[in-house]
Order: sequence, then structure tokens, then C-alpha cells
Amino acid sequence: MSSASALSKVPAVTLGFWIIKILATTLGETAGDTVTMTWNLGYLAGTAIFFCALVALVIAQILATRFHPALYWATIIASTTAGTTLADFADRSLGIGYAGGSGLLLALVFLSLGVWYWSERSINVDTVSTPKVEGFYWATITFSQTLGTALGDCMADGAGVGFLGGALIFSIALAGVAALYFWTRTSRVLLFWAAFILTRPLGATIGDFLDKPLDHGGLNLSRTIASGVLVALIVILVAVIPQRAGAHPGRAAPA
Repeated sequence: MSSASALSKVPAVTLGFWIIKILATTLGETAGDTVTMTWNLGYLAGTAIFFCALVALVIAQILATRFHPALYWATIIASTTAGTTLADFADRSLGIGYAGGSGLLLALVFLSLGVWYWSERSINVDTVSTPKVEGFYWATITFSQTLGTALGDCMADGAGVGFLGGALIFSIALAGVAALYFWTRTSRVLLFWAAFILTRPLGATIGDFLDKPLDHGGLNLSRTIASGVLVALIVILVAVIPQRAGAHPGRAAPA
């Protein structure tokens, strides 16, 4: 068996993965707000722009024969920016509301994971090495990224805890997931998805704290500049932190 066939097309889950993921989700919030609010293009136009980019990048991901760090993280960023604008469009323009949008999107995440498991008998991200599984993976990713924006807004605005309060709550929840990982035998696959979902509203609340007006509890920083700084940080970390594909479970690791 070749080395490529023994590896998935997504990165190994390491501390570096989670650091970049949180930065990417924060960027999704600031970049999405830049297009829809600062540039005043609106939620629907912003959603269309980012979803076109997401579809193109997902196709490129599927056509790729191996893991490419730059392509993978570009696709993650596209999914989180598309998730930001879509959640804002549903919550605000369609009037579903934060709680309604969060409930609907959570159901879609569970549905996507359920269909994936029913089809493949696994939702382990290290099995992402075929077009079919990649389709399930990116559908679940996009639903979870959209859920994160709605959940972050629901907590910060709907529950009235503010952006920093929401970030603290999601940080505590992530710490709980980490405790389960280190000190229990809870399924690593389930803990991954719990952490993946929770990092999105954490990034959303941090992003909102950075760019929302002072009278809304934010720092009122330039969305464009904040987005540019986040892009630079992600590029640097992807280049500096070793990026390797996850080993496909049940297959021989490359020699």
C-alpha cells in the first residue's frame, strides 16, 4: 500500500491544529462582517460570495490526491466566513432568531453526522480519504461553522452575557472537553466533534469583541485590519507549525 493511501486528506489533530482553527474561526467572523457590514454588501450577497469560494475550494480538495495544508486551511476559512454570513442572514434577515437558528443548525450537524455514520460506520476524521467521505466531512464542517456563529450570537446577545462573557463560557466548555480527553476514556471521535463545534462560537465571540462598536461591548477595531492581521498570523503558523496528514485508522502507516 502506498504512503498516500495510508493517510487522510485532513491534518493530524494536534495543539497546532486547534490554535489555527480558533484563529480561522475568528477570521471568519471579522472577514464576514467586513464584506456584509463594512463594505455594505449585505448578508445575502456575502453568503453568495463566500459559498462560491467554498464550493470551488471543496472541489479542489476532493480532486487533490493528498493533503495540502494551504488548500485545507483556505477551505476551512471559506467555510467559516460562509457560515458567518449565512447565520447572520438566517438570524437577522429571515427573522429566525438566534435560538431558532442555533436549534436548526444543531439539528443539521447531527443529521449530517448521522447520515455519515450510517453510510460509513465511522465519523472519524482520519478516514477522510475518499470523495464520498470528504463530502460528508465538508458538509458537517460547514453546518458546524454556521452553527457556531448563531450559537455565539445567541449567547452574547440573546442570553445577554456579552462577547467576553460568551468567550469565557465557550472556553470553559472547551476546557471540559480537554479534561474528558486527558482523564477519561470518552470516545476521541465524539470529543473531536464537540471541540470542533465549540471552537467556532469561541472564535465568533472573540471576533465580535474585536470589531463591534464600543456601545455594543466591542473594541471597535477596523474589521479590515483585524482580518488582515489574522490572515497573516494563520499564514505564519501554517508555515511554522509542522503540517502532516492524519494516519488512516486500520491501514498500515507509511514506512
